[in-house]
Amino acid sequence: MVHTTVFRRPLAYVLGSVALSLAGCGGGDDAPSASANLYYQTKTPYSPQQNAATYEAPPSGYSTVYTQLMARHGSRGLSSLKYDLAVYNMWKKASDDGALTALGAQLGPDVLKIMKANFLLGYNVAGISKPGYGNETQVGITEHTQLAQRMLSRNAALFTQAGAAAASSPRQIVVVTSGVDRAVDSGAFFVKSLLAAQTNLTSLVNYPAAPAPYPAAAPVAQPAGTNHFLLYFHKLVAATDLVTNPADPLYPTYQDSQAFQNWLKDSDLAAKQAAILADPAAKTAGRVVLERLFTKAFVDKIEAGTYSFANTGTFTYSSDDGKFTSTLAGDGKTGISNLGEAASLLYELYVIAPAMKSEAKVDFSGYMPLAQAQYFAFTQDAADFYKMGPGILEKGSVTWKMAQILEDDFFTEVDAIAKGNLGHVAKLRFAHAEIVIPFASKMGLKNVLQQQPLASLYSYANNPWRGDYVAPMAANMQWDVVKNSSGTVLVKMLYNEKETDFKAACDSARFATGSHYYDYTKLKTCYGHTSL
Repeated sequence: MVHTTVFRRPLAYVLGSVALSLAGCGGGDDAPSASANLYYQTKTPYSPQQNAATYEAPPSGYSTVYTQLMARHGSRGLSSLKYDLAVYNMWKKASDDGALTALGAQLGPDVLKIMKANFLLGYNVAGISKPGYGNETQVGITEHTQLAQRMLSRNAALFTQAGAAAASSPRQIVVVTSGVDRAVDSGAFFVKSLLAAQTNLTSLVNYPAAPAPYPAAAPVAQPAGTNHFLLYFHKLVAATDLVTNPADPLYPTYQDSQAFQNWLKDSDLAAKQAAILADPAAKTAGRVVLERLFTKAFVDKIEAGTYSFANTGTFTYSSDDGKFTSTLAGDGKTGISNLGEAASLLYELYVIAPAMKSEAKVDFSGYMPLAQAQYFAFTQDAADFYKMGPGILEKGSVTWKMAQILEDDFFTEVDAIAKGNLGHVAKLRFAHAEIVIPFASKMGLKNVLQQQPLASLYSYANNPWRGDYVAPMAANMQWDVVKNSSGTVLVKMLYNEKETDFKAACDSARFATGSHYYDYTKLKTCYGHTSL
């Protein structure tokens, strides 16, 4: 059954709800929203959420013996030729009609700057193998470079000891990625930064063999350090990942991935996504944005359906040195058929511009007033909330059950330490928002796992989930593990480098009242993890 109820709210209500929510829209420990003033949501460039000088020190008698990380790739350009080309085609028609305002006249050239920068993104940048859309920008490279530096600084004694003993008692730094370029590159930039600061760690870096053989009937080889099941579990496909044997430990993950992919075609999800932009507030906000750029008559034609646009057309750009040329064509699947869609696609350029400040050198803030950025941030959060966040209560854990393998992997690493196996000094994992978001839900982080009943619609007034807290660019979860001479193991979690509580049900596992260190034996029992 398709639920088509549209929850209609005036724009003042929606924006009022946004404003009221800012004080408490962060995540664990009531962290403030990372983009409370700019509304970039999951495209927010990364910044650590706590001053390292304020971190809780290990309890007396404990020292750090291990650390691990799972991180989203760094800030990137647009994923493909869609938003930019659709917006450009709208602008071009307005230009042809003589329907541009003075501000609107600047939009087309700025869109072309964004487009050219994405066509050439990563060209002549060491560490980027294939230039073009979807690559990390200089901002993203810096994010992972600095993230590594801070991990090294935070665990200085651990890595100094590991480096000094590299020849006699080597402990591996295990590196695993999803296998997708920008995640692979993020891992490479992170490791490069780590080794630049401490060269004696070089021999410790290990890229383990990919899970194999999959599919069993016709195995597809994957590069060392690749693990689709662990870090690309939202999109496992039969061609490379098929698991048919129920006894295979990876069978549940494959099945959970298929369930999630079926969810993306669910009629209830489609109805919720449609309801978000069907709200009259979307049209109101869209008109405010567009009438600053185009004449009212032109905007009226979009609203009436007289004009519609899509990402059609072919463009070619060459690098300044003439040694690289890229030609791409739009697929026509990204369209503009109403005012809300038009402004939401412009919002997509607004949120990507800060990540591309070195490459495109454009500022889109003038095209997206703050109140409207705030509104379209809400629509983006709502879409992500339903697609891969906590989602609909009646649908259960379909959006995050597939993250069980990653939760297990974190606990299994600490199991080894608890058993006295110090073969690993660190494990570094690099993935995507589609992995970070379900994982945060699976871990039950505060303000992250509040589901919404089917009969209601997500809003900032009724739900604390925010994309800029859960999955900004380079979002990460880190566990630092400490141990004392009697073998007791404690774990502390950092989420986006802020000391963060494990789920509330595990409060009794805290080492002490108010501490961010948790007794590992009690913690794994609370999460239902069974050591192998």
